[in-house]
Amino acid sequence: MSLDNKDTFYYEHKERIDAIATHYRAILELLGEDTGREGLKRTPFRAAKALVEVTQGYEQNPSDLIRSAMFDYSGRSMVIVKDIEFYSLCEHHILPFFGKVSVGYMPEGKIVGLSKIARVVNALAKRLQVQERLTSELCEVLTATLGAKGVIVLCEAGHLCMKMRGVEKQDSMTSTLEYSGVFDDEKLRSEFMEMLNR
Repeated sequence: MSLDNKDTFYYEHKERIDAIATHYRAILELLGEDTGREGLKRTPFRAAKALVEVTQGYEQNPSDLIRSAMFDYSGRSMVIVKDIEFYSLCEHHILPFFGKVSVGYMPEGKIVGLSKIARVVNALAKRLQVQERLTSELCEVLTATLGAKGVIVLCEAGHLCMKMRGVEKQDSMTSTLEYSGVFDDEKLRSEFMEMLNR
């Protein structure tokens, strides 16, 4: 396969991409397709490369991402990063689900660089996932690594496994909420939700 020498992503993951492409070719043929026709000649390679790209989260340690940008902080106010977009693959059907995550935490002497929260979302979303586990893993890793008094995570997503197959409900959305520590207090959870809706 002739490729642009600048395609560093491919060369960094060549062995895996080539192996996955072989399986994609077999799958297309089992579906009744002609993998030699013009439109499909490079599809196994492109699909394999895309799959490796969208599952890069396996190569990242979310806790390390947080530790790389933690700073001392003496304040007591809630920190919120809202509407972090994410894209993931449902582990049941390997179809996309995507939406937004909002994270709030009550610092306990440390804060984390805001972009690192988005990077942690990506690291956990770019794996085969279910929304419920994605939400709880975000809460757990931020709580454990940051040592916050409490963390709250709201995740809202649409799932193509519900929209394009099965029940085919186009407008369905799923919301999941996970919290720890001081967010056991309903007033704090309400304050978080109010701030998201401003």
